[in-house]
Amino acid sequence: MKKKGKGVRRILKIILLTNGGIFLVLILLALTTLPYWAYYDLGTCNSKITKPPATIVLLSGTGIPSEGGLMRAYITARLAKANPDAEIMISIPGNLTDSTEAPLLTAKELLLRGIKKGRLHFENQGRNTRDQAQRLAAGKTTAQLSLPITLVTSPEHMKRAVLTFRKCGFTLVSGRATFETALETDLTFKDSDLKGNKYIPPIGDNLQVRYQFWNQLKFEVLVLREYFGLAFYKLRGWI
Repeated sequence: MKKKGKGVRRILKIILLTNGGIFLVLILLALTTLPYWAYYDLGTCNSKITKPPATIVLLSGTGIPSEGGLMRAYITARLAKANPDAEIMISIPGNLTDSTEAPLLTAKELLLRGIKKGRLHFENQGRNTRDQAQRLAAGKTTAQLSLPITLVTSPEHMKRAVLTFRKCGFTLVSGRATFETALETDLTFKDSDLKGNKYIPPIGDNLQVRYQFWNQLKFEVLVLREYFGLAFYKLRGWI
């Protein structure tokens, strides 16, 4: 029993030390810009638009209204106006007879942004990227699959989406990731101007502590999750 107890404690110690080491590495990485550049790479890798798209595919993410849903609609509308001959495929699962569900709410958002209703089409059955790509490729001829398409999705998801669509037969796949833009205003301030107690060191001019460190932690979570997604798709033979 004693040997068994020592073995359990040893395993727990190894687990704690390993997790502690991983946590420390993540904290140190968040003090750099490496997480952002990994995130940026996922959003731009192999997705450059080289030909005007015949179809713009808005891929599902979170519901609408939401940050992700509205960003996808915003970017899609801008692409659609820049490419007036392109059809728009809203690939979001949901009920097309219910105006309160995501597909029709997304379409409504595009209509509000000046996109004509006749350009909008729906694929509302796909439950993940592989399923969506297969459904959009189904029944298409080789000539149709060779027409250029542009995917609109979140930056961390772009690489996997492009590779998945290519695996399903589309030959000219590009993407436009929903990157956010930063405020151009200087966000530093003088702590003395805002008063308050003096127990906390002044941080008004330290954007690293106030924003950048936390943003890098967020990028780490997104990137690590997507790396697992890419590994899963690779193992399944979907990319």
